[in-house]
Amino acid sequence: MSPRNDDRCREGVLAHNSRAWDRLAAGRDALTRPAADGAFADPRTWLGSGGTAGRSWLPERLDGLTVLCLAAGGGKHGPLYAAAGATVTVVDLSPAMLALDREVARERRIDMEILQGSMDDLSMLKPAHYDLVIHPVSTCYVPDVGRVFTEVARVTKPGGCYVSQHKSPTSLQASVETGASGHYELVHPHGGGEPLPPAPPSRLREAGTQEFIHSLTALLGGICSAGFTIEDVCEPDHTLSAAAAGSFAHRASFVAPYLRVLARRSAVLAGAAAAISRGPIVLVE
Repeated sequence: MSPRNDDRCREGVLAHNSRAWDRLAAGRDALTRPAADGAFADPRTWLGSGGTAGRSWLPERLDGLTVLCLAAGGGKHGPLYAAAGATVTVVDLSPAMLALDREVARERRIDMEILQGSMDDLSMLKPAHYDLVIHPVSTCYVPDVGRVFTEVARVTKPGGCYVSQHKSPTSLQASVETGASGHYELVHPHGGGEPLPPAPPSRLREAGTQEFIHSLTALLGGICSAGFTIEDVCEPDHTLSAAAAGSFAHRASFVAPYLRVLARRSAVLAGAAAAISRGPIVLVE
């Protein structure tokens, strides 16, 4: 596919998913509900560790940190990080999701920068500006995840952290419900570059969106190639004992739905990545 066709494909996907999330926000989907009142009583505690028990990824205090909440509209992440003391920018593709952030910010008198844009084009943001980038599940909504990581690396300070969560590629490959055998089955091929076929709404697939499977090579390798060092990885535990067959929690005991990654921006690696992109490195004794 030519670069021009790639751009047309990308633009079509972005426009489609922007409209889809506008509809989800209008319908008050669970993923579009702003943070509850109780979360603002102690926002830092609500935000948690960012990682798993015993391995905290977020600093105890966020005061004075510059934080980018990427593809994170909806009145939750941005307002809570700002309420915890951070200087926050929210970027999201959906005008309706950003409207929820503006509504929460106005009601709670929270100061945030709120910008419409795609996660794979952050040209409106200053380079090396953010101490922390928080990126909830959303990379499945773009066809080329490498562009996202390159943009995130550009706007993150050297030594800054990037906390991202992704839909597990295996989870997107697997059936949402058990098949005739009583098991969850792999029904979609790995990769391929085409969006997944539509699926009924569930906690695993958002209604009306176009989603793409990104391999672990594209996700983890892409983060490293962009100039980050991965410091920790976890699969959040969504299992429940005695969960009913076919439920989200039951499926999670067989297929982890999400992958969460902590990465740190490295000026050394960024320089090496740029050199590799220009050509092979020749070592001279």
